Amino acid sequence: MKTITELSKDEKIRYRGHLSLCEIDVAGQQRLAESRVLIVGTGGLGSPVALYLAAAGVGTIGLLDADTVSLSNLQRQVIHTTADIGRLKVESAAEKLRAINPHINVVTHPFMLDSDNAVAIMDNYDLVMDCTDNLPTRLLINDTCVATGKAMVFGAVSRFSGQVFSHKAGTACYRCIFDPSTTAPEADLPCVINGIMNTVVGVIGSIQATEAVKLIVGTGDALLNRMLTFDAITMQFNTFVISPIDTCKCQHG
Repeated sequence: MKTITELSKDEKIRYRGHLSLCEIDVAGQQRLAESRVLIVGTGGLGSPVALYLAAAGVGTIGLLDADTVSLSNLQRQVIHTTADIGRLKVESAAEKLRAINPHINVVTHPFMLDSDNAVAIMDNYDLVMDCTDNLPTRLLINDTCVATGKAMVFGAVSRFSGQVFSHKAGTACYRCIFDPSTTAPEADLPCVINGIMNTVVGVIGSIQATEAVKLIVGTGDALLNRMLTFDAITMQFNTFVISPIDTCKCQHG
């Protein structure tokens, strides 16, 4: 573990904003440096999440996505550029993160998450960021985190709105909030079809990254058993208390 005397001059300057906060300080920055975070999806939400966690000094960032960059992505997936069209998103994103912070380790997983590899991959990380855009993958991430006791930060966007919540062992999970059997089909449409205001993914992704830093450092009140929603049309944030369902596996293992 690094101490303040072991930080290079560059690191002391780089993380001065955190080191000046008593809620983070040296101990919190050390926790960030030691943490391992998996980001599933390197698109609209994954872009701000990855950029901010890299800048924050998260020691190991895993990027999981099988997709390649397309022209239609660039309206909202700000980690990628026109020159990246056709490249694997994880490779494009990893290049940007290493350029932002050479002190971190970036691991790429250029394939889809599925029931065969989910546990093995997540076992290498402390925290999972759900930045996906489809129900099956969200459920897989949720169920794997519940089964393995992993912490998770969920984010979703559609058109002009978005929502965020966090999960740790013993708190409400995705299945406590959303009933997959009653989810409207249009709620699971990709952004390119359903439409999305590009700045909304920046707002929600930034909140996800904030939750991640708080969970890692151990400061503030995380969105556990609570869901934060954002509406860009009315410019309103709302927080809803979520009661864990007694019959859910997140409560009974």
